[in-house]
Formats: sequence, structure tokens, C-alpha cells
Amino acid sequence: MSQPKPWKRSSRLLSPGRSRLVVVDVQERLLPSIEHGNQIMQSLRFLLDAARILNVRTIVTEQYPKGLGPTVAEIATHSAITSRLEKLRFSAAEVLSDAGELVRTDDADPPQIVLAGIETHICVQQTAADLIAQGFEVFLALDACGSRHEIDAQTAVYRMRTSGVVITTVESIPFEWCEVAGSEQFKALSRLVKDRVR
Repeated sequence: MSQPKPWKRSSRLLSPGRSRLVVVDVQERLLPSIEHGNQIMQSLRFLLDAARILNVRTIVTEQYPKGLGPTVAEIATHSAITSRLEKLRFSAAEVLSDAGELVRTDDADPPQIVLAGIETHICVQQTAADLIAQGFEVFLALDACGSRHEIDAQTAVYRMRTSGVVITTVESIPFEWCEVAGSEQFKALSRLVKDRVR
């Protein structure tokens, strides 16, 4: 009986080994003014829980915390978080690079960055643009991002999409990371989906 050929998975799908999850500036003085802030927080919790289950390295950034306050406690204390970085530049790409979070390898497939957070049209968009320019694959968790005004968020998403950012959702992301059913990680992820509040 012949051995089956190894499965060649699309390099356009997320892989936990190639991915970093970056949660941008979900801070105490910013979040209350963000449209649909409660839904964004629910989506972020789900995404962080999934990242923990699937062992995806997760970084949070803080824009000028002296003025905007720290990351909201529910995010900052989550066990998935592996690093917290402060910044003054709106784009987080520089601090991510300086902290060694954007390491390129000789692998033919570039590293993948999953972005979530606020505000979509400022820090998230500028981070995405800089990462694309540096050759990273960037995925936007659309339902885990927000701005104070819907028109700003919509325009930013359009700009990012036309610049090469992959627009996706928090429920799609972990199933790409997981890849197959039947594992303990899949079972834990399935429980997470069943318990998810939308």
C-alpha cells in the first residue's frame, strides 16, 4: 500500500508557528469612546482565549500610557499575553521590531501578523501599512477592531484591504491556526466557540 502524499497547505492560511497576535492600544481612556466597545471586548477575549489554547505568541501595545492610561485590566492580565510594549509613534511596527517580535527567517513564507485593537483608522492602520511595507503578511481581525466613528473605521478597512491586508474575523482565525479536528486543542476551541457571546 502506497503512502499518501504530504498535504501542501496554502501559505495564505494562518499558521500558529508563523503567527503573532498583536493587540493594539486597548487602553482605559480610549475604550469608553469606541463605537461597539463591548462587542469588541468580547471578540478580543475570544481571540486571546484561542491564542492561549493554540500557543500563539501575543503582544499588546500601549499608546502613550501616561496620557491614555494602561491597557484595560481584562486584556493586560490575560494569560495569553507574552509581552507589553509602550509606544509614542502611532504605528506599532517600530516597537515590535525593537523588541525582537518581528524576526524574519529564511523560510520562503513570511511571518504573519494578526492585528486587533483600536483605533482602526489610526494606530491599527498605520501598523498594518508599515508591516506590509516590511514584507509581513498582515491579517485584520475585523470584529476585534474599532474607532470612535464608523466612517473612520470603514475607510481604514478599505485602505488596508486595497493595500494587501487580509480582512478576517475572530472566529475564522483560530480554526486556521488549529487546521484539523480531533485534537485536544480543537476540542478546547470548540468549547470556546459554543460559549461565545456575540
